[in-house]
Amino acid sequence: LLRLGFQDEAVGFMHWAMDRAQSCSKGHLGVMYALDGGEVASERKLDLAGFEGASPIVVGNDANGQTQHDIYGALLDATYLGSKYGEPLAHDSWQAIIRVVDHVCDTWRDPDSGIWEVRGPDKEYLHSRLMNWVAVDRAVRLAQKRSLPAPLVRWSETRTEISDDIWANFWNDDLGRFVRAKGDTPEDKAVDGALLMMPLVRFIGPTDPKWLATLKAIGDDLSDDGQVYRYKIDDGLPGQEGTFVACSFWYVECLARAGRLDEARFNFEKLLAHGNHLGLFAEEIAQDGTFLGNFPQAFSHLALISAAFYLDRALNDGGPRAWA
Repeated sequence: LLRLGFQDEAVGFMHWAMDRAQSCSKGHLGVMYALDGGEVASERKLDLAGFEGASPIVVGNDANGQTQHDIYGALLDATYLGSKYGEPLAHDSWQAIIRVVDHVCDTWRDPDSGIWEVRGPDKEYLHSRLMNWVAVDRAVRLAQKRSLPAPLVRWSETRTEISDDIWANFWNDDLGRFVRAKGDTPEDKAVDGALLMMPLVRFIGPTDPKWLATLKAIGDDLSDDGQVYRYKIDDGLPGQEGTFVACSFWYVECLARAGRLDEARFNFEKLLAHGNHLGLFAEEIAQDGTFLGNFPQAFSHLALISAAFYLDRALNDGGPRAWA
């Protein structure tokens, strides 16, 4: 929103997010909230036909009781950018952020359901660990930039511990790439579309050889003509997976950040052709080009905007700009 000039909307969203954070006395956020800040109901099926007879039609979300560590990284990244380019944090909001980050410091080693809300045993996922790192990193940066009171020694040490854990437990020397989860099963050692966030959140350089090896593996294993599946595992959910639109646009941005601008632009333009007459996207795209999942999907459009913004800047300015 801030990138596109929607200042009022961005500030309004941050007020809403800070209200949620302040309502958590111990810093433990819910995975999801209703627009009014209340709880999201559990899933129930409706006796209705979906688009072209698709079924089942479900309202609510059973993931409301899951643990998903990535939400903390998303909140702190938004808080950091909102404070830097939008409106400074109020005192009570910063106190709430301290509680949230302290909670992350206490729980980052715990397994969770991950970004994809896998219906099965919790695991230690790389993306979740990555977003825990983002949460602490952005909190440290924000405290230092704004001279805010914070337990910086503990936070800085935790940030280093999380980084060390990622390199020690999620980089696989035998495979020569990062893996999706800590463990020894083929599913644990697979690649995952969520790994595309690693350079996008500035954990690793976009041209680091170890990242480029992982990017190649994602392209080889998950990409189909520029469209990217989020994974190829059994997630415990019914139905067949299509390519995941957000992952496809993350892939475009990763290519662009790696300097592969022609390839990034080509894939980007092919993806845009799959939008409907209003340029909108669903969650996934089936092999025949039809939409699958929620429509319109905010996640898809956020990834589109981010890829478009970076690609346009790189094509016009000849390369990336500094970030701090």
